[in-house]
Amino acid sequence: MADDATSVAAGQYHLMREQQVIDTLRDLIRINSVNPSYANGKPESGIQAYISSFFERAGIRVETQEIAPGRANVVAKLSGYDSKRVLVLEAHVDTAGIDNMSIDPFDPVIRDGAVYGRGACDTKGGLAAMMHAVLAIKEEGVQPPCDVWLAATVDEEYSYRGVLRLCEGLSAAGAVVAEPTDLRLVIASKGCLRWRVTVNGRAAHSSKPHLGVNAISRMARLIVALEDEEQQLQLKRHHLVGTPTLNVGVIQGGAQVNIVPEECSMEIDRRLIPGEILSDVQARYESLPEQLRPMFPDLEVSQTTLLSDWPMETCVDSDIVQTAMRVLRKRNLNAEPTGVPFGSDASKLSRIGVPSIVLGPGSIDHAHTAAEFISTNEVVLAAYIYKELIQEF
Repeated sequence: MADDATSVAAGQYHLMREQQVIDTLRDLIRINSVNPSYANGKPESGIQAYISSFFERAGIRVETQEIAPGRANVVAKLSGYDSKRVLVLEAHVDTAGIDNMSIDPFDPVIRDGAVYGRGACDTKGGLAAMMHAVLAIKEEGVQPPCDVWLAATVDEEYSYRGVLRLCEGLSAAGAVVAEPTDLRLVIASKGCLRWRVTVNGRAAHSSKPHLGVNAISRMARLIVALEDEEQQLQLKRHHLVGTPTLNVGVIQGGAQVNIVPEECSMEIDRRLIPGEILSDVQARYESLPEQLRPMFPDLEVSQTTLLSDWPMETCVDSDIVQTAMRVLRKRNLNAEPTGVPFGSDASKLSRIGVPSIVLGPGSIDHAHTAAEFISTNEVVLAAYIYKELIQEF
């Protein structure tokens, strides 16, 4: 499907240099932009310098938004006829870590119609497509209907500080976020709550366990209570993203086998569906240990929030959704709005009142993998789609 649409596109718009889109993607992959919170990571200054230079050479205005030393958003801006309306194209520049990759993460090899490398799919493919869509508008010499911002943001893979900085004082008519969606139009996504629970006990020699308080045993009871709660989640369902989910992903406790463990901790991931209120969900889980109080009157539990992100749902009647549907239909692509279980920067833009969609090349199933890759044809097609979306919004 993508091959046919790309072939048609080539005849429609001569200024889109398709090989240059892929060349830019390969350049982006070569630059290590692993989030600095992970092993082998570094501040995103290198890739942001490349992006700034890309636009400055074309005479496109560039602004920066500093987040931390060596870490700044880059925002390229095109002026449109209606300067009161802004369309934001957003893609993050940081990537997941590179431990256990089976390919060279920074050597963008092309094989069987795909580009391999860390970030190829998440989200340097979408970023390259957005960059060339904006460049093509500039080279065409036709002013877009509204102001266009391409925001290359930092820190999406860890704590969202880039998009949060972008959102400060932002007023926009719509936003397109370039996560990998197989070029499907995503208008809904799950939110996320992650937290750490620590149960305190009392150490003792394992030959006299009655002198201690076994933190692991008490944590086991709490996990059973969580499993009961998880069963209740299956009674809730959103028509685009499905049911909420809960996962205990990390558990740690004990010092050695002959000591009653004095501490046990676990980390939990809870995905929220649109309609759920983050504060209500958090309060529910914070109160869950109280169910064990009759059994353990001296229970000591502490809880720490690690990450919280709201679910997102954009009205199908909004301008950005309707425009994207028209563009996709013209290319005989699936224009039916859908939802995804993963989060993105779109939820933060949506929370400040910017109608947002997620639309990008590549599959989320290939993101963060040992041999991450993306279809070259899909990246090129995305560039045409973004350009046409800009022209029609």
